[in-house]
Amino acid sequence: MLLNPVISKLRGKLVVLASASPRRLEILTNAGLQFEVVPSWFKETLDKSLFKTPYEYAVETAKQKALEVAHRMPFKHLKTPDIVIGSDTVVTVDGLILEKPTDKQDAYRMLSRLSGKEHSVFTGVAIVLCNDKSGSDTDYKVVDFYEETKVKFAELSEEMLWEYINSGEPMDKAGGYGIQALGGMLVEYVQGDFLNVVGFPLNHFCKQLGLIFNSPPESLAHKIKREDSRASDKIALQEISNGKDAIRTSVREQNVMRPNCDKCGRQDVPHSILDLLDGFKASKTLFTASKLKVFDVLSISDGLTLEEAADQINASVIGTERLLDAAVSLGLLERSKQQDKINAVYRNTEQASQFLVSDSPLSLHGYILHCNEMVWPLYSHLESAVREGTSQHERAFGKKNEDVFQDAYYSKDEVKMRFMNAMHSIARVTGKDVATAFDLSPYKTACDIGGCTGALAYEFTKAHPGLSVIVFDLPQVIEMRHHFQLKEDNDRVSFVAGDFFKGDLPKADLYILARILHDWSDEKLDILLSKLSKICMPGCGLLVSEILLDEERKRPSRALLQALSMTEGKQRSSTEYCDLLEKHGFTPKHIKHTDNLLDAMLFVKEDPNDRRTLLACSSASIETAKLE
Repeated sequence: MLLNPVISKLRGKLVVLASASPRRLEILTNAGLQFEVVPSWFKETLDKSLFKTPYEYAVETAKQKALEVAHRMPFKHLKTPDIVIGSDTVVTVDGLILEKPTDKQDAYRMLSRLSGKEHSVFTGVAIVLCNDKSGSDTDYKVVDFYEETKVKFAELSEEMLWEYINSGEPMDKAGGYGIQALGGMLVEYVQGDFLNVVGFPLNHFCKQLGLIFNSPPESLAHKIKREDSRASDKIALQEISNGKDAIRTSVREQNVMRPNCDKCGRQDVPHSILDLLDGFKASKTLFTASKLKVFDVLSISDGLTLEEAADQINASVIGTERLLDAAVSLGLLERSKQQDKINAVYRNTEQASQFLVSDSPLSLHGYILHCNEMVWPLYSHLESAVREGTSQHERAFGKKNEDVFQDAYYSKDEVKMRFMNAMHSIARVTGKDVATAFDLSPYKTACDIGGCTGALAYEFTKAHPGLSVIVFDLPQVIEMRHHFQLKEDNDRVSFVAGDFFKGDLPKADLYILARILHDWSDEKLDILLSKLSKICMPGCGLLVSEILLDEERKRPSRALLQALSMTEGKQRSSTEYCDLLEKHGFTPKHIKHTDNLLDAMLFVKEDPNDRRTLLACSSASIETAKLE
């Protein structure tokens, strides 16, 4: 059964993959399916003991992932999907479900259990179809299935086990191995669908799509009705009871209390285009709410009435009402009635509390203000930027690009702090994922070039107790860094002032370039990378953290939209970064897609006298494959 005959029936439909797995993306893209990627926020905490078989657990997890995205997208992403695909892969042996290992010892226990044995790999897949009904209801129809593949491991020696574990590959993969990468050397045979072990059973999926579009929907799917507030919620719920998680098993007929999905299935209305038309309004709503500190004032109480909130932010009642209601529609706030209050009260959502309150550890508040004050004016002149192919700093701010950088960013303390807050926000949100992307135990000293406030450096020292990090940035930045220093002492982070284009770089055995390479022209990158190549001895590491485009330069759109700011640099794919770094003597070793704002790549300075150790960029890419 080929997927191609089904594709024509999917034209004009918004198909969404509810997974960040690069392998699933690659498998479905190679099959010719056009889709968007929206990773699910469903927490994989279902009680495995409530499921009779491992595949039931995998199917239920896949279903909840897909439903979460189907319900979230109209409100968070301002677009409604027609089809959402959820998937979950588990490895089972001796009746146990093996998760991703928590550390090297856990990986050792898993792989030791698999050694010399046959085990099963189950992938559960859920296909959610969103369809309009007459009246006010909308049906979610779910088709789910699973695939099992048998895998036999060879007998693994202690030496082989630890060599594989120390490669770092097992740490982000269910069962502790990736069959399509180094883990394939551990496998004696495979019985069944190989792609199922990679993470998605393409053949079975194609057959199911064929049945869906050639059979009455009710013969395959079970319905999930979304009715009014009287509907009871029977979906698999996780409740807190006496401090312990209690899971109710789901039933086929599920009633979910959600607003009407009035866009699903309509092909005569350009919903995705209409969503884009309103996109700038949603961004400005977030910017304004952040600038007025709406999320801050709501964080200090158990909800505020409209009048209380208007008073706190010093704004009109009618203006505050419309701003708060817009934020509710975007999923940033909640509005509810309280028994002791006549009027409704507004509260932060869990996500707003975590990322939008200005003093929360992972706050994006600084970056949001930077987007409002610096990025928004630039994009107001996008037409001119496209026509001229140049940055619009002079139109937006009355100064040329280089003048704005020195004057606006680094002469006024207020603007300087705003810029540094923006960089600090990104580093705090992405830092842990970047710092833990690879095993860096061979390195003792690192230099974070352009490390700004040191937020990323502190994350590296937390993740790697044997590592010391030097933050290297402009003197103006180093002078202001004390405003961002962590309360706890950390003598393994130090700061050195300098210009990485003009001055000497501190000596280290690992260099970090986070959000640096995309910003500069090829000529300036040649200066920086030549300097690094010269100072680095063979074996020296170079960790690059950027948004990595896919090889077709279609995703993620965030990188391509950012490129419209018309800086002198450009966004690149992993292959393009490999080509850039290899020209300066750095060999790609590992690539990590973090499912965060930034991805990571680890390079090693090659020994020109030993070409046998070089790895091709494609080989490095293979090591990103995940069994999920």
